[in-house]
Amino acid sequence: MKSVAVEEGLTPVKQYLEQQGCQVVDMRSDRQGQSGVCAVVITGADKNLMGIQTVVNNVPVISAEGLSPEDVYQRVKQFVQ
Repeated sequence: MKSVAVEEGLTPVKQYLEQQGCQVVDMRSDRQGQSGVCAVVITGADKNLMGIQTVVNNVPVISAEGLSPEDVYQRVKQFVQ
């Protein structure tokens, strides 16, 4: 499975995705490495995310606001298929 970039502060989501076999990368660690991600998961607290839309092109951004880790995983799976 491709990598999923997860925003800092979403530890339960990150752990659940890893348990399901996803390769999870930190959004802050290496922006250039994000070109291979299939989705980006954000907290939803800042939907603009400092202009992240210009950095990650053609990659779905999933807001985890109000979602369980299981819900986030289901949305990630939709974009992988």
